[in-house]
Amino acid sequence: MNKQLIFLLLLLILNIKSYSQILFEDGYFINNSDQKIACLIKNVDWKNNPTEFEYKLAQDANIQKENIETVKEFGIDGLSKYYRVNVKIDRSSDQIDDLNPTKNAIFSNEQLFLKVLVEGKASLFIYVNGNLKRFFYKTADSEINQLIHKRYLIKDKIAYNNYFRQQLLSNLESEIITIQDVRHLKYYKKGLLKLFTKYNDDVNSIYSKNKPKQKKDLFNLSIRPGISVNNFKMHNSSSAWKDFEFDQQIDFKFGIETEFILPFNNNKWSIILEPTYQSYKSKKELITNEVSGGVLYANIDYQSIEIPVGFRYYMHLNKNSKIFANISYLFDFNSDSYIVLSRENGSTYDSLEIKPSGNIAFGMGYKFKDKYSFEIRYLTTRDLLHEYVNWNADYKALTITFGYSIF
Repeated sequence: MNKQLIFLLLLLILNIKSYSQILFEDGYFINNSDQKIACLIKNVDWKNNPTEFEYKLAQDANIQKENIETVKEFGIDGLSKYYRVNVKIDRSSDQIDDLNPTKNAIFSNEQLFLKVLVEGKASLFIYVNGNLKRFFYKTADSEINQLIHKRYLIKDKIAYNNYFRQQLLSNLESEIITIQDVRHLKYYKKGLLKLFTKYNDDVNSIYSKNKPKQKKDLFNLSIRPGISVNNFKMHNSSSAWKDFEFDQQIDFKFGIETEFILPFNNNKWSIILEPTYQSYKSKKELITNEVSGGVLYANIDYQSIEIPVGFRYYMHLNKNSKIFANISYLFDFNSDSYIVLSRENGSTYDSLEIKPSGNIAFGMGYKFKDKYSFEIRYLTTRDLLHEYVNWNADYKALTITFGYSIF
């Protein structure tokens, strides 16, 4: 419960990744000499289209690296495939504050790795870099071209260039693809995938779709009972009293955690929210000549619902085990909680309503089979009387929590 503990926890969070398993999966790449090399590729589950990748020729071999200058094509079996292409791409911003008044796409020639979404008589590709997202297509009669969609400004109003609909109607000619299919089509992956799949089905094209292995359930709900090792002290800066140093105390806590898995980077990141009931009751006496009777008692009765909101990062050890680290900001909502100061004869000297500040929490834990978990979490100092000018009431805790995922 000191600075050394905080430092150790932060150090472990920052360095624990080095102990986790690096996932290399069956794949291949084709180099500039048109050699196809079977290998194991590090599956980063790229959110942005990569320009390089790491691979091994065997599980116990050294890690090597290739890049867009040396590789024409690479893929992870059944999960993803990337082609190196020279294409014209419009990088006009789609952010409202950066829109330009030009309706037409502003192209530049670039060499990119495009990710394959559908590959057949009509193929669909995607390029992502931060907020930039562009779709490309190829047919038997055309090279790879960008599907054009652009937002632009006309007299401070947003207008849309949806030329991609005309491109699709002109290039995906079949009896089943009609103007009704593209009239309200949005520039989104789901709708475009559906259209290209429908076209390839109609023309009896042998085609393939890469489907990344995503966790089917991107939402977890867990019950999380545990204990909290609490430390508390309070001080009045306007008095000559010494600090009230309360004894360390262990209390029960109970929470329900909701976790939203982010669908990229192999589901390693998540957003967590955990309403937790906690209580702390304690009493301390202080010998002082400041009050009649020579003794001042401090009674704290503190009950609240803590709501930590934060991010979690998972590191896989093997198929069934993973460790995680998280950081959260805690909002605290207490109910009728007070610190009461009383004299030796039982009369009230002062009554202070608890109105706590927020604080930060750092946690580390272990999860087994996505079902059972164990976590140690350090809660930094929370001032329970932060609305009082002369009072400081520092509450901090180390919690040990056991979790069981309902779904």
